Amino acid sequence: MTVRQIRRALLSVSDKTGLVAFASTLAECGVELLSTGGTYRALCEAGISVTDVPAHTGFPEIMDGRVKTLHPKIHGGILGRRDVDGEVMAAQDIAPIDLVVVNLYPFAATIESGTATLEEAIEQIDIGGPAMVRAAAKNHSDVLVLVDPADYDAVLGELAGAEAPASTLTLRRRMARKAFEHTAAYDATIAGYLAERPEFDPTTDGADIAASYPDALTLTYEKKQDLRYGENPHQSAAFYVQRPVQPGTLAAADVHQGKALSFNNLNDTDAALACVQAFAEPACVIVKHANPCGVAVADRQLEAYERAFATDPTSAFGGIIAFNRPLAGATLEAIVERQFVEVIVAPSLEAGAADAARARKNLRLITVGEPQAGSDRADLKRIRGGILVQAPDHQVFDPSALRCVTVREPTVAERADLLFAWTVAWFVKSNAIVYARDAQTVGVGAGQMSRVVSAQIAGLKAAAEGLTVPGSVMASDAFFPFRDGIDAAAEAGIRAVIQPGGSMRDDEVIAAANEHDMAMLFTGTRHFRH
Repeated sequence: MTVRQIRRALLSVSDKTGLVAFASTLAECGVELLSTGGTYRALCEAGISVTDVPAHTGFPEIMDGRVKTLHPKIHGGILGRRDVDGEVMAAQDIAPIDLVVVNLYPFAATIESGTATLEEAIEQIDIGGPAMVRAAAKNHSDVLVLVDPADYDAVLGELAGAEAPASTLTLRRRMARKAFEHTAAYDATIAGYLAERPEFDPTTDGADIAASYPDALTLTYEKKQDLRYGENPHQSAAFYVQRPVQPGTLAAADVHQGKALSFNNLNDTDAALACVQAFAEPACVIVKHANPCGVAVADRQLEAYERAFATDPTSAFGGIIAFNRPLAGATLEAIVERQFVEVIVAPSLEAGAADAARARKNLRLITVGEPQAGSDRADLKRIRGGILVQAPDHQVFDPSALRCVTVREPTVAERADLLFAWTVAWFVKSNAIVYARDAQTVGVGAGQMSRVVSAQIAGLKAAAEGLTVPGSVMASDAFFPFRDGIDAAAEAGIRAVIQPGGSMRDDEVIAAANEHDMAMLFTGTRHFRH
């Protein structure tokens, strides 16, 4: 039988949105209502006839409410198969429960507050709720389960029957799937929170770092929005976020105006945000196809943008522009007057700044808040048949490992530019080469199979925009395997180089730098980005 009448419903919800209207409609249709705790009180206050669970089971709530629904009359009523278990249910005086309306303790909201202690978070781990949801979802051949208040109206519209509301098997299956997704996400959120707590880190007790990677990796993400398409129009796509939502990321984005964000918009904006947030000084990063094409820092935000734009105006067309300071109206006005841009993202907007973008109604204007230090999660990369997991690459360099390996030491100005270029190279696809001068990118070579070719591209970019390479510095995300990269840089006029070091031919590379009177710093840290 695919249609099941609903004569008895159990309601126990943390999120009481729409509860009273939904329960009132059920009661008007003659459905007997059972409830617990705060849900029971809310229904009583609304004048809705409802039976308290302890009265139904004959067993009181105990342990400050920790135990209230874990009872055979509740779980037998949910799990009982109507065409199999009717005799035992009658013998044990177990009344069938046809509808379970449950959503769980607000664990995610509790940890997202940022103020909850471990003990407070633990108390928000629901036990009875998931048990009822899973029981109802398992027995969906007979029982309808609802976990989301957003489904109340639609479900009421689908319930139909002569004597009482009734659910179809199609509806019960759809809601059962959603219920299992709900409990799986809930458990994964708890597991993820505990994994990030130092009290649960096995390495604090001397375990090997490998012990911090679980034997079974469970991830949960909530859909934030459907996307028009993926990387290409023939690919469908959606954007999911991980909870707790991290400030300073696109998961926390507020879109103030513009068209819906596309898959590529989101991917490129994330790259721009990651790069700009690496700078302490006011900075601007312009990204095209996930690579920085122009980066600059300056005392004034507008100057940072103008210098970043000057690196590669051609690539900046239709790009993503990111700032690490509240976006000023003057900066936004200069951008929209000068170029076509897909997305502008900043931590926040200064008062009235958004007015400057009104004429460009398709321009996406986004704020994400200030990033939180130390909140990076594991870095994930999907491959066919599996997933790669690694610690996030958040170490720009180890100051104790930074050393000059050439006869000539870099000047104070060169050292500052080297550190700037190295930070930019951190976010450029490998093989990455960055030319920089006076806290501004001069040329960027990205994503090439040969490091020498990347250097050539950086020089071509600089020449195309009339920027001066002689006197600039160069950063390389990985070591130079041969001296040819240094020789080419010297010929272009590069005066100082920063690179990880570690090649078997380091001595040859250092000798080449000394021959050209170049300064060279080794960072001891590599930054491949594939």
